[in-house]
This record gives sequence, structure tokens and C-alpha cells, in this order.
Amino acid sequence: MNALEQLKRFTTVVADTGDFNTMRAYGPRDATTNPSLILKAVSKPEYRSLLTRTLAAHPGEDVAAVCDRLLVGFGAEILAIVPGRVSTEVDARLAFDVEATIAKARHLVALYEEAGFGRERVLVKVASTWEGIRAAEALENEGIHCNLTLLFSFPQAVACADAGVTLISPFVGRIYDWYRKHDGVDDYAPEEDPGVLSVRRIYTYYKKFGYPTEVMGASFRSVGQVLALAGCDLLTISPELLEQLSKDEREVERRLDPRQAREEAVERVRFDEKHFRYAVNEDAMATEKLAEGIRIFAADAVKLESLVAQAR
Repeated sequence: MNALEQLKRFTTVVADTGDFNTMRAYGPRDATTNPSLILKAVSKPEYRSLLTRTLAAHPGEDVAAVCDRLLVGFGAEILAIVPGRVSTEVDARLAFDVEATIAKARHLVALYEEAGFGRERVLVKVASTWEGIRAAEALENEGIHCNLTLLFSFPQAVACADAGVTLISPFVGRIYDWYRKHDGVDDYAPEEDPGVLSVRRIYTYYKKFGYPTEVMGASFRSVGQVLALAGCDLLTISPELLEQLSKDEREVERRLDPRQAREEAVERVRFDEKHFRYAVNEDAMATEKLAEGIRIFAADAVKLESLVAQAR
């Protein structure tokens, strides 16, 4: 078996793309999207027809409403390919607004249900701000499952688990990027990679204390990072790395194991709002990357709206 096939023995592989052909080629169970990936996909000629059909079907709706339908349209196409779930992101401009995040998530799920897909196949992606976590807690209580994204720190992960969210997406590659620049190094060995170590710490904590929240490593920069987390609940992987894994013949070993995690000496912690905000603020990397991630996703949402407006 190649490395990708071996990895699937330990971990649920998720496609981190809006490209349907990639999903068909590599057979992931789930798929994740975000405004940046959808913007990239809809800019390609082969996916332009989805935008054209969406505009034609809803001529009287404003740009924001059409964008919501386009995101769900992509998600529906993905769900026709993968057997599991798709993650669709709430507008990052709502990252600090609890009620608006809840309303947008309900709307996205309603659009999926209108398209014939039950909420059990949808994960609503929400930024891991304090407000985003509170919104996700309320949504989970309604049976709307959430994927907490832009997660860079242990306090964020603990708060998400205590809120009962379905899944978190710690960003391995963006943590790696920050420390690489900060430390002035060319690369890290997988066992020393700050992004890999962050996910291992979170995974161990969750399994130690029996949290059902799933850990899905995200934002990878190399095959080495991916394989260093073999055994994580899920890993969402870009098309480029999926291709590399499919051609890699090395032996893949399980690196994360729930039984071993339960034996670790780990202290349980809690974060109320003031302690959460202080703890995240004390982590320069998490503070900077969370703010940057929100800005990037928000900017791409604006670009997507502009693209839709121009196509009308």
C-alpha cells in the first residue's frame, strides 16, 4: 500500500479543497471548504457553470444571499461525491458576533436541507474566537454540528471541547509558518515541529479526559507533518499533498493512540471568558495567526461577493 492507503488505516482522510476531481481521485470520507478555496475553485472555467446556474436560479436575490447559495451549491456537489460530511464556513466577518453567527449557520443548514441533505452531513465552520465558541455551543444544542476553525492554541481547544463542539481544526502549517519565521530556521524535524506538537497535545488532552470532540489536523505544509500525526481522528489534506502521499511508498506507523493518551499525566484545566482571552493574548503566535486568518477569510469573502456581482 502507498502512504495514503496506509494512513487511512489509522485516520479519516479529508480533502481540503473545492476541487471535485481531486475528491473523486483520492476517495476521502469528508471534505472541507472555506471562502479562499471556493473563490479559487469558482475562478476556474470548469466550475464557472455552478455560479452561472446559481445566478440563473435566484435572479432576485442580493449578492450576499447568492454567495450563501453558491457555498451550499459547492457543498452539495461535494456531498454527491464523498460518503461523509462537508464543512461550510460562516462568514469570517461575523467572528465576533454570537447572534449573527448563529443566524448564518441556521441559514446555511436550512439551504442544505432545502437541497436534500440532512444536517448530519454538514459541519458549519466557525472561527475559534470566544464569540464563535459560544455560538457553536448554542448551535450544537440545536443539533447543528460545528467545525471550529482558525484554532492555534491549547486554550482555544479546551474551550471548544467544554462547549461540546463536534470537531476542531488546529492549523498545523500556519503554526509552523509563524515559528519558522520567529525562530529564523529553515525547517523543523516532525518531532520538533511546533504545529505537530500542538495537535499532539490537544489530542492527548481530549483522549485523556474522554471528550467526544474530534481533532482534525489542518493546514499542512509537508507529507512529514501529515505522517507525524497518523492516528489523529481526522486529517484534512490539500490536493498536492494527497498526490504526494499516493506516490509515497514509505511505511506509515501510527503516531497518536487514544490508549496511550489516556495513560499520560495531564492536568485538567478550565477557561472562563477572562482567562480564555488572557491565555490567548499571552500566546503571540495564536493572537497573530487568529487575527490574520480572520482578515484573510473576510477579504476572500469580499472578493467572492465582487465576483458574483460582476457575473450578474
